[in-house]
Amino acid sequence: MHTNRQNINADFTCKNCGCYVSACSALSGVVHRNHCPYCLHSRHVDLFRAGDRLCACKSLMAPVGLTLKRSWDKYAAQRGGEVMLVHRCTGCGELAINRIAADDDLALILAILEDGSGEQQKIQRQCHAKGIRLINPTERLQILTRLLGDTGCKTYQHDLNYQVI
Repeated sequence: MHTNRQNINADFTCKNCGCYVSACSALSGVVHRNHCPYCLHSRHVDLFRAGDRLCACKSLMAPVGLTLKRSWDKYAAQRGGEVMLVHRCTGCGELAINRIAADDDLALILAILEDGSGEQQKIQRQCHAKGIRLINPTERLQILTRLLGDTGCKTYQHDLNYQVI
């Protein structure tokens, strides 16, 4: 049987950094690869739902923040859920959230967490308007623990303190 539907989980070359990206779920830990693990950029391809590939924009989507995935489990902790990347389209400004993959560059994810630029206030307002709640400074330790584990979080915190002195 032949269909016109394109493979939505195919290997690709990143339009931002030019690296080859494998869509193999054994490497990424996710079923659908939707961003580059080396620079964390994506492309604006989905219009109505994830995987539909109906958006005409096709511009780059830059990682601008982190959020926690909402849980539909009424017994789950209020701010439970996995850490997600927030992308903003460089063409039209649309926002999207994407699951972090196992092979994503952890240093870039931590840099997004540590970002204190003036641009963050504008991004916060835009996310709030779309119902996306960015991680705030009081949740920093919780997120570091989720990303690095207890031991890795303590080491990271120690290294940051050592660099500041």
